[in-house]
Amino acid sequence: MKRHRVLVLNFGSTSTKVAIYEEEQRLLSKVFYHAPQELGSSGMEQSAAARKPAILNCLREEGVDIQAIDAVVGRGGLIRPVKGGTYAVSARMVDDLRSCAYGTHACNLGGILAFELGGEFGKPAFTVDPPVIDEITDVARLSGHRDYPRRPLFHALNARAIARHYATDHGLRYETLRLIVAHMGGGVTVSAHLNGRIVDVNNGLEGEGPYSAERPGALPVLPVAQAIYEGKYGDTYEAFRRFFTSRCGLISYLGTNDGRVVSLRARQGDADAELAYRGMAYQIAKEIGAMGAVLSGDVDAVLLTGGFAFDELFTGWIREYVGFLAPVFIYPGEDEMRSLAHGALRVLRGEEEALEYS
Repeated sequence: MKRHRVLVLNFGSTSTKVAIYEEEQRLLSKVFYHAPQELGSSGMEQSAAARKPAILNCLREEGVDIQAIDAVVGRGGLIRPVKGGTYAVSARMVDDLRSCAYGTHACNLGGILAFELGGEFGKPAFTVDPPVIDEITDVARLSGHRDYPRRPLFHALNARAIARHYATDHGLRYETLRLIVAHMGGGVTVSAHLNGRIVDVNNGLEGEGPYSAERPGALPVLPVAQAIYEGKYGDTYEAFRRFFTSRCGLISYLGTNDGRVVSLRARQGDADAELAYRGMAYQIAKEIGAMGAVLSGDVDAVLLTGGFAFDELFTGWIREYVGFLAPVFIYPGEDEMRSLAHGALRVLRGEEEALEYS
């Protein structure tokens, strides 16, 4: 039986992750960081142009046989809303990612560079469970004003991967379970999973749900609108967007977005740090409770994942609040690279068909 080999790409604001998987085995894993001036400020094209040589140099230095690679898969970006699954990266998808028609985020680079490298290598390019997966119910789409329907922007890849991981660990099928998954990192998203479908989730990028290390979650609309009107956050949308996505949450209360620093300060008796840190746990617990209502109180498990799931103090607070709802399981960190590889491998093995983006 053929053993398939996949090149996996995942991009952060200043980081590039590269991995090679041969079936379940990870053969290579590299992370490198870029200075902001290296990436430039003129959009996706400049950032992609800076990162591509680094990827190719990495493959050369590690002696990777390009012809042995069967596919390239990148973490999905902000495209139009789609259902979950593995997508073949198309020219139309790349156009949407390059233009940032549906939003600006470093994850847009995943599809762009998977498509470019796949084309150069003569291999197919895929993306898996992009962050715009939209499986929410019609009633969940209502926001309070017809001009502003709710849309899911969340850690879809890791949320579904952790849910599948839990199912495998317990000898169950993901498609039969009622789960709540809280991804807790630079942003926080809490999703309700009903029989394999993510039926509701907070938009972690545009101002819903709990605050996080550097994002505000839900803020009171009128005071924020007044501050914008008065020019408190600059005179452009981009200036406000940068503030809104990187200068809120813990960093606004404590001057740092490093959860390890905040946790240490809280443990050492810093009352301000403990209050802000517990406040974040409190808001996450409230969002978990809300998703419990979405599932009519019938929940098989609550799963905590992401970087903050490493901290037992933090997860302990959440467990105190939501333990009545369902058993709480901890899956620290994220498993995005393996999840991307598995999505591509399922297609290569013929276990599922690649979806088309149209």
